[in-house]
Amino acid sequence: MNDLNNNILSRLSLLMMISLLAACSSDNGNNNYQGNPPSNQTPQLSPAVGAKIKKQCEQLGSFQYANTTITSATALEAGAETVANKPIRAHCLVTGYMFPRTSPVDGQEYRIGFEMRLPLDWNGRFLFQGNGGFGGEIIPALGFIGSGGPLTNALYEGFTVISSDMGHTLEQNSTFGLDPQARLDYGYAAMTKLTPMAKQLIKFSYDKVPDRSYAAGPSRGGNLALIAATRLPNEFDGIYANSPPFDLPVAIVAQIYDALQLRKVATDVDDLVTAFTLEERKVVADAVLRQCDQLDGITDGMVQDVDQCQTRFNIERDVPVCQGERNGTCLSAEQIQVISDVFKAPVNSKGEEFYVGEAYDPGIIGQKWANVKLFSTQYLEGLANATAITFQVPPEEAPLQNPLEFALNYNFDTDLIKLFRTDDTYKESSVEFMGPPNPLNLTPLTSKGGKLIVVHAVADGSTASMYESQNWYKQLLERNSANIQNSVRFFRVPGMNHVSQGVATDQFDGLTALVRWVEYGEKPDRIIATARGPGNPSGEINPEIPSNWAPNRTRPLCPYPLIARYSGQGDSEKAESFNCAR
Repeated sequence: MNDLNNNILSRLSLLMMISLLAACSSDNGNNNYQGNPPSNQTPQLSPAVGAKIKKQCEQLGSFQYANTTITSATALEAGAETVANKPIRAHCLVTGYMFPRTSPVDGQEYRIGFEMRLPLDWNGRFLFQGNGGFGGEIIPALGFIGSGGPLTNALYEGFTVISSDMGHTLEQNSTFGLDPQARLDYGYAAMTKLTPMAKQLIKFSYDKVPDRSYAAGPSRGGNLALIAATRLPNEFDGIYANSPPFDLPVAIVAQIYDALQLRKVATDVDDLVTAFTLEERKVVADAVLRQCDQLDGITDGMVQDVDQCQTRFNIERDVPVCQGERNGTCLSAEQIQVISDVFKAPVNSKGEEFYVGEAYDPGIIGQKWANVKLFSTQYLEGLANATAITFQVPPEEAPLQNPLEFALNYNFDTDLIKLFRTDDTYKESSVEFMGPPNPLNLTPLTSKGGKLIVVHAVADGSTASMYESQNWYKQLLERNSANIQNSVRFFRVPGMNHVSQGVATDQFDGLTALVRWVEYGEKPDRIIATARGPGNPSGEINPEIPSNWAPNRTRPLCPYPLIARYSGQGDSEKAESFNCAR
């Protein structure tokens, strides 16, 4: 690991890194970031002014921009798309691609595909919608940015919205990492190329550029939003990131690490659910609730005081140990050790941590938690392919002939360094092109009045641990004192799984909160989140909501480090009965 540590230390001034050298902190995370504090004085941006589209939709097909081809321009009537059972306004759908090329490395054809939706009655705002996963397909540019059961989306509100495939096709997902430019396009370059083009298409359509521009998305889309904040601060006024990974390549290796631990206690190694069944997860979740539910002033099936809970709960002390065979009412001693190792920060053979841990939370009973943590061998093979082909230097031969063998034999002492390497062909390492550079240096964004909101699920379980976001924000506060809260805020969502679902109030509108902050100076001192029980207006019900909750329970999401505490009076099912306090 000495070579790896030296490599990291030499890059800290340029990269957002997972700290491999810092001592383990009490919150199971140890990210270090570099940057300069923003100014204490920031201007107030003016509200966007709407406009009517100046051209017929089919005329947008004549738009010209360097390295850009428009393939279609279609008029869609009001109601052609809906969100939360509400019809989306009439708009133009424009599709196209940028920078078509043939790779000199792998001989494949690449281009950055996109679609853009432009309302006939526009609100003067632009949204870059960050897509999730490994890309390869164009997600409809409706402006959905995460949380369960959408209350609204950007297109419904009148934004122009663009989304893309990030520079490759689904068929290329397991091989595009061979091409160095395709790596960069997936990481950040597609966004840097699409954004100025999109603004010129807006000007072509409305005779004005957007007054206010936003970047937002969940998961990998949230990662792209953070990249926009640091790579394109002059292009955007507001950033919204929902459950974002800060360092996806290392996080994926951490998922491989967890899978290898869980296989030790799986009764079927091809299905990690057998390592930690739903009944066994309920045993742990109930133990967490016994220790932590009351910490916020009320016993309600939720753990708001996340940090104190990690001190109060001890899996070895508080979870019953099976005296015989596993039967769903206890965990075996070996299981307890494995689950403990999974929730701690992953380590190499010397005990050196290379990523952050996870928080114990009753949301581990969620199906989505199981989907992203207790996955199949096929999913493990996908993680192996991404690591070997897209993220390491040099890449393995693509596609991997035996991805499972690659994962099972991954060496956390010697293989991890490949994520930080460069060579004459791959001039940027994966931790460079996949992460926001220097994420503590938000001055270029905030000094002009820009704002940033990060929301993260506590019971995430995926390649985006809540502690990545929390540790980043803690360091931001330490570096800038409370002044940074005038421009940047971080919210945790207890019980929520990755982006949505879980045992949580997971329905909330972060985009509106961001717009009100950017354009009207209304600081988001709380964001109201709702449970999605029967009768939810979105039409999307969360079946994991406990039967003893009100179907429309609300809670405030509080800006860190504040938590939602019951005031001692009022209806405990309603957010107004809770204060955001320490």
